[in-house]
Amino acid sequence: MNNEDLFKNIIGHSKEYGFIFQSSEIYDGLSAAYDYAQMGVELKKNIRDYWWKAMVQLNENIVGLDAAIFMHPTTWKASGHVDAFNDPLIDNKDSKKRYRADVLIEEYMAKIDQKILKEVVKAAKRFGESFDEDQFMATNPNVLRNVEKKEEIRKRFVEALENDDLADVRQLIIDLEIACPISGSKNWTEVRQFNLMFATEMGAMAEGASTVYLRPETAQGIFVNYLNVQKTGRMKIPFGIAQTGKAFRNEIVARQFIFRMREFEQMEMQFFVKPGTELDWFEKWKEKRLAWHEAMGLGNEKYRFHAHDKLAHYANAAFDIEFDFPFGFKELEGIHSRTDFDLTQHEKFSGKKLQYFDPEENKSYVPYVVETSIGLDRTVLAVLSASYQEEELEGGTSRVVLKIPPFLAPVKLAILPLVKKDGLPEKAMEIFNQLRFDHNIIYEEKDSIGKRYRRQDAIGTPYCITIDHDTLTDNAVTLRDRDTMQQERVPIEKLSQIVEEKVGIKKVLESIG
Repeated sequence: MNNEDLFKNIIGHSKEYGFIFQSSEIYDGLSAAYDYAQMGVELKKNIRDYWWKAMVQLNENIVGLDAAIFMHPTTWKASGHVDAFNDPLIDNKDSKKRYRADVLIEEYMAKIDQKILKEVVKAAKRFGESFDEDQFMATNPNVLRNVEKKEEIRKRFVEALENDDLADVRQLIIDLEIACPISGSKNWTEVRQFNLMFATEMGAMAEGASTVYLRPETAQGIFVNYLNVQKTGRMKIPFGIAQTGKAFRNEIVARQFIFRMREFEQMEMQFFVKPGTELDWFEKWKEKRLAWHEAMGLGNEKYRFHAHDKLAHYANAAFDIEFDFPFGFKELEGIHSRTDFDLTQHEKFSGKKLQYFDPEENKSYVPYVVETSIGLDRTVLAVLSASYQEEELEGGTSRVVLKIPPFLAPVKLAILPLVKKDGLPEKAMEIFNQLRFDHNIIYEEKDSIGKRYRRQDAIGTPYCITIDHDTLTDNAVTLRDRDTMQQERVPIEKLSQIVEEKVGIKKVLESIG
């Protein structure tokens, strides 16, 4: 199965099994807006809880915040969003489709990466165990030619963006002979900047209303509350403020399911540090955040660091953690050293001092900030993409299974009486009532036991407990493992302990704590 078909299957599976629905589907849907269904909302909550526990619970110097979505409009003037929160857009004259110009160029460079990878894979097969990838990358003419070509494109692209030279961005697209994916045409318009913020009015009457914005990021809510939190929490630098919540961007080119939406959820932490120490903390948070991702168990090879080609105006260092989605490596989380830009700007526009008095230095200063910002929806998609598998089984049968990490699974345990009689449902409900206080579990008695196993596989339930006639005499049940499909007999009195060891979050947190 190719990656395009895989992605389509993941999207279809998400709807069929109650993970994600198109928003307002009965009215033919709303573009780039999705609803999390009964399974999806549990998965999303579990990921959010994992982030929160790892960020706040495990760090004594990080506290939480939940700021309002609506903020004073001057906030966004100070942050630069009113004047500079733009995407460079280009239209194809024949298909009438609109694209982000930077994405078209980045996808072209990604194709060069694929060519390089193909050369490496071919050579690895040819030379076997004696293959030296580093030496091959440094000496192979085809690889060197492609690396040089990509670097020339990257250099020109970054220079055009830094100089705000939209004409050269367009010319680069033309010179690379990039075609519209829909029409195949290379007939492009000029590149234009488009502001991504949603504006609305606040006030009882239109003539007296003021323009406010739906926040395009959650970070500014942390910055304007920095001093409140620092003083009321008696926080000493270095310290962090964490927040999860909705953000809104009027993405013109929203696509790839829940990867890029107009309404999405962020999990951000702003870490306030002494000026001059920010790059050391930047490196520490890079490693800590990668460890958080890898601890989920989706496969370490699915992650990579990517340095920003062009730094934002406020940053002196920036890396992305990218994930290998079915449509390629894309940004999952950003780690940025934001300097003192945000607090200094809010000082300037508000007229209020946002400084920290350092008792050790006996002086006040505006802290520098290291940011970690991860997309919750993108993380949901990463988990679904890595977990979805179609397996051929013995006897010519097959199954679709979501091998979601057990501690993130929407449903941790299914309680299944073998038949709907002979006192088995009653015994099953007794066990259900015993375990439901610890984890999200379900009870199911409809259909054959085999069909019920398949249904639980499809929603990612890591373990099933089957109550059979022997249970009534030996007080034991059959515990089935989703991934291996192996079954073992366990005593009922040990179920709570066994299940907690298998699906609990404690061991995962200990591995990164």
